[in-house]
Amino acid sequence: MAKRRSRGDGGLHWHKGRQRWIAWVTTGFDARGKRMTRQASGKTKTEARNKLKELVDDRDSSLPVASDSYTVKHAVEGWLKYGLNGRSASTVENYRTIAANHIIPLLGNKTLRALTAEHVERWLADRAANVSTRTVRLLHSILSRAVRYAQARDKVRRNVVSLCDIPVGLEGRPSKSLTIEQAEAVLHAAEGTQIHAYVELSLLIGARPEELRALTWDHVELHGDSAQDPPAPRAIQVWHSVREGGDTKTRKSRRTLALPLRCVVALRAHRLRQRAEAAKAGREWEPYGLVFRSAAGTQLDHHNVRRWFRQIIKAAGLPPGDWTPREMRHSFVSVMSASGVSLEDIARLVGHSGTRVTEHVYRKQIRPVMVEGATAMDDIFGDTRSNR
Repeated sequence: MAKRRSRGDGGLHWHKGRQRWIAWVTTGFDARGKRMTRQASGKTKTEARNKLKELVDDRDSSLPVASDSYTVKHAVEGWLKYGLNGRSASTVENYRTIAANHIIPLLGNKTLRALTAEHVERWLADRAANVSTRTVRLLHSILSRAVRYAQARDKVRRNVVSLCDIPVGLEGRPSKSLTIEQAEAVLHAAEGTQIHAYVELSLLIGARPEELRALTWDHVELHGDSAQDPPAPRAIQVWHSVREGGDTKTRKSRRTLALPLRCVVALRAHRLRQRAEAAKAGREWEPYGLVFRSAAGTQLDHHNVRRWFRQIIKAAGLPPGDWTPREMRHSFVSVMSASGVSLEDIARLVGHSGTRVTEHVYRKQIRPVMVEGATAMDDIFGDTRSNR
């Protein structure tokens, strides 16, 4: 004879109409004293018994059981709709597009409670064969954050996505740096164009494209003040960007940078050109105070900058499809490093929180030979030729 279950362990019974085993457990009593239960079903008694154990465990841990109808698609769409407060519309749309192309078609119909680490690992391996490592990392992040969002709302007990390693994907387009000769050719090709000052600032102070697009004239000092002690240099205040809320990428990205003389000359010429164009059009010359603006005086978008930049690159004799505006910032880091500026100083100039990204992402070796080690050893131990 089967042993009777203890009080509170729930029960199993065969439902003739549904032709399934029904597992049930008492979860408490309502205000009227009526018993409240939760149920699950299985085609076999063993399946139903396992579900009964889940019901009891979830009740005892005070975590409700996720519905069998709550899927990965529900979790992802819920996170996209309610879990991205404060993010820009473009970021949300980017995440939505990635989810629609890579997550929902492949995992969307899987119930969240049935999702296992093995499912996620297979999915990541499949995506790694088709997209870059950076995209694989983003896919893992989006799914993990969506499941964590559902977990916080008691839809699932644990986040299996966080248990999975991220595989290496396809090799993406490597960023690169202009050599000093190439940089000089680009600066020369930009002279006299409407983007001349933009190119000068990108290459000679290493500002981000989104920082330059948000730059206003009241944050530019083209004269300095030699009467101060110490003298105030000509500088720009990199305090804003085109990101959501106008903030810079990180706290350390908010910085004030002294201007090289070439940048001062280019900015003065740029300002005079803006005033002349506005006077010719018969309107206020800087309605929004932007240093770099469209013909209507509004903020440039990245399409404007990329189109003009490719014209400059082509005029410099380089393949326009091989270069992006952000690689002028990479070039700044590389040229500064090749000139002997310390990595810590470069990181501060470009607004990085530390030196790791500066070294591993931005700095490209543009010297054909690394001579620092040999030079140091000669200084320490001397030139052996003098002893022969």
